[in-house]
Amino acid sequence: MKTMLRFAAAACVAGLLGVGAPGAGPAPAAAALPAGATGVTTIAPMLEQVTPAVVNIAVLSRAPQAENPLLRDPFFRRFFNVPEQQARPQVSAGSGVIVDARRGYVITNAHVVENAQEIAVTLKDRRRLRAKLVGRDAATDIALLKIEAEKLTALTWGDSDQLKVGDFLVAIGNPFGLGQTVTSGIVSALGRSGLKIEGYEDFIQTDASINPGNSGGALVNFNGELVGINTAIIGPAGGSVGIGFAVPVSIVRSVMEQLVEYGEVRRGRLGVAIQDLTPDLAESMNLSGDAGAVIAQVERGSAADRAGIRSGDVVVAVNGRPVRSATDFRNRMGLVRVGTPLQVTVMRGGSERVLNVRTAN
Repeated sequence: MKTMLRFAAAACVAGLLGVGAPGAGPAPAAAALPAGATGVTTIAPMLEQVTPAVVNIAVLSRAPQAENPLLRDPFFRRFFNVPEQQARPQVSAGSGVIVDARRGYVITNAHVVENAQEIAVTLKDRRRLRAKLVGRDAATDIALLKIEAEKLTALTWGDSDQLKVGDFLVAIGNPFGLGQTVTSGIVSALGRSGLKIEGYEDFIQTDASINPGNSGGALVNFNGELVGINTAIIGPAGGSVGIGFAVPVSIVRSVMEQLVEYGEVRRGRLGVAIQDLTPDLAESMNLSGDAGAVIAQVERGSAADRAGIRSGDVVVAVNGRPVRSATDFRNRMGLVRVGTPLQVTVMRGGSERVLNVRTAN
């Protein structure tokens, strides 16, 4: 059967708003840690600390009924006395992570709360709370919710930039609406893109089991630090086959800051078209290696134009951090606020230049 990409999406469930079986607690899967590898035989103590920060999310939304296009015409409906079409209520389940206990902020995926009319959060201690949508960003698939409650537990931010392939990870979420469930695995790949998801692709790939309903759940390291938000899977039948994807917290934190401040993400523009630096192109430009992003076109009067960036320049670093590819550069720019000053390092005519640019609207 052909494999296909799916969001670890909100799994449809029956019942009232606020799912998560009342008696369902953590269901730890067998840890991926090889016996005797580091002397660790259980991660239960760590899970006792972090699982209260992972919540189940139930979303009440309305999906329009399939209808004949003619029925959308008000005149046609009145002429034939056709009643107004009513949208069908749907309840779906997802996951979320408390990242600020004092302010009650919960991170989840944007697709989990899309078209939401009501959002309910169920904590591990079975408290069921109404949640307010602070803001969502479809391009990164991140949304921020706010709940009002005492004695909340928040996860500590980790550093996703320090992850390496082979690092052990734990995925925590609400698969298939079962209730909080724990699985374990490793980092399978980093900077994964090309998944044909609309938006910014810079995913952590893991073989920890991620299933429908895990969307918005936590991906944590064995120190109990949040390193990613589980988002999508590749699976032939919608279930896990060991290929899951999470948004790194380096992206999550940047998006959250703007959602708190503006309720949306206000991205700055450079005004350039880019392409990958292929080996053949690098050879023709007398460059060693194929890391970087080629400036294919510069919009006249844009921020890049004013900074002196030219067509044919190869961007190799932004603020001193190396640029791996055109996708890497696009992802990096997609997180930069309007008006942010940047130092862009380019290769031009065999020499390296550092240009100062300020992103525009």
